[in-house]
Amino acid sequence: MKQIILASASPRRRQLLEMLGLEVVVRPSHVPEVRLAGETPVAYAERLARDKALAVPGPLVLGADTTVLLDGDLLEKPVDQEDALRMLRRLQGRTHEVITSVALVNAGKVGQATDVTRVTFRAADDEVLRAYIATGEPMDKAGAYGIQGYGAALVERVEGDFFGVMGLPVRLVLQLLEAAGEQYRFGR
Repeated sequence: MKQIILASASPRRRQLLEMLGLEVVVRPSHVPEVRLAGETPVAYAERLARDKALAVPGPLVLGADTTVLLDGDLLEKPVDQEDALRMLRRLQGRTHEVITSVALVNAGKVGQATDVTRVTFRAADDEVLRAYIATGEPMDKAGAYGIQGYGAALVERVEGDFFGVMGLPVRLVLQLLEAAGEQYRFGR
């Protein structure tokens, strides 16, 4: 299989690809993450994933975008600790959606797939939330939490793809690679 160029600085996305034994080179795209007027949350994630993949040169480029949706509002990366606290308070005891879109560019052709997973948080008080924020983990993550780290302690239930919540639905990446003629094999 060809080397995959990951158009993302996310260490979690890189880790998931490497976990599969894939050869990965990280080249962040630096595409501005700004929602267009009237753009649905799914269309927004899909556009960003596609734009990121197209912004980086290479024979096989993977872009991805993840956002959190609650009551029609997008909860993106917090701007500061108070913003993280505001988001986490809203999520307590409630179910939200995590939208992750992936786009694969191969020989100028774009393949794309999107995952929507429902995540339910357990209730937690401000003391718990502030302690979580103090770890620094929420600051670079949509919805102000990382399910694969300390944030797992906030989660009651996941309905859908756990890896999609981490930021890279592995099954969709493998489907896109296969559609691009790159058959996955266990090991390198």
